[in-house]
Amino acid sequence: MKYAIVLGLFSLLGLFFFAPKELGQNNPDHEDWISLFNGKDLSAWDIKIADRPLNDNYLNTFQVEDGMLRIVYDQYENFDDKYGHMYYKKPFSYYKLRFDYRFVGDQTPGGEAWNVRNSGIMVHSQSTASNTFEQHFPVSIEVQLLGGLSDDKVRTTANLCSPGTAVERFGAIDYSHCINSTSKTYHGDQWVHVEVVVMGEEYIAHLIDNDTVLRYEHQQIGGAFISKALKGQDWESMGVSNKEKWIAMEGERLSEGYIAVQAESHPIDFKNIELLDLCGCTDPKALNYKSYFIKSDNKACIYKSN
Repeated sequence: MKYAIVLGLFSLLGLFFFAPKELGQNNPDHEDWISLFNGKDLSAWDIKIADRPLNDNYLNTFQVEDGMLRIVYDQYENFDDKYGHMYYKKPFSYYKLRFDYRFVGDQTPGGEAWNVRNSGIMVHSQSTASNTFEQHFPVSIEVQLLGGLSDDKVRTTANLCSPGTAVERFGAIDYSHCINSTSKTYHGDQWVHVEVVVMGEEYIAHLIDNDTVLRYEHQQIGGAFISKALKGQDWESMGVSNKEKWIAMEGERLSEGYIAVQAESHPIDFKNIELLDLCGCTDPKALNYKSYFIKSDNKACIYKSN
């Protein structure tokens, strides 16, 4: 009898300590954020640097140190237009992305003046493999990250830049290459927290410390690559040797794509790169149903077997 009582007590204690975890896993309201960067290596990512072969991490540009993803130029004598991007292994459509970044040190010699404390995260991007050999930037939506220059001038961050793309704002297409957010200026080497809400082809919102600083709709292929003044020519100047392919797709909306981290001549660190997928099973009877899913993918539903 005593043994049975003791065993029962241990069983109750087991439920007490372990049930919350199990309940959390099965709770449809519990947000299952996933880490895109494991803090140990670059195994989930592909690299493309201009004028370099696929997955050639030229001069060890992308590094991992102390749990951070670091973009560094210690081995460079000159930047020499080696614009680079590191792409996560799979595309997404409806999701929330969050991360922290900070600029460090000085710009690499040879970098453009406008690239001082300038980098970005690309969303709805073309794939790594579809970049041409010389291509500087992927056709994508760039969440531009800027740091203050300690000169008392406003320099917002979480802006929008649009290599080969355009967006709608206030009911009309805006072909501006870059559109500023309403964020404050962040000087020095401080960490800045950014969140990006991506709703397929519907809209994208940029947030800094939980405040929305920019929103736009119906992102699409079109316009110039980086400069309206050079429309048609600027594709080639940025190494896009197959511009006809993209120009023929003018107006096609971007509903999904890859996430890429940019290397643009100024050293920058990233950490806590996490994603909440908003596309999944929306059948409440399924084991993997989540109440926060926006887009249905009921082929992914898992049901309890009889």
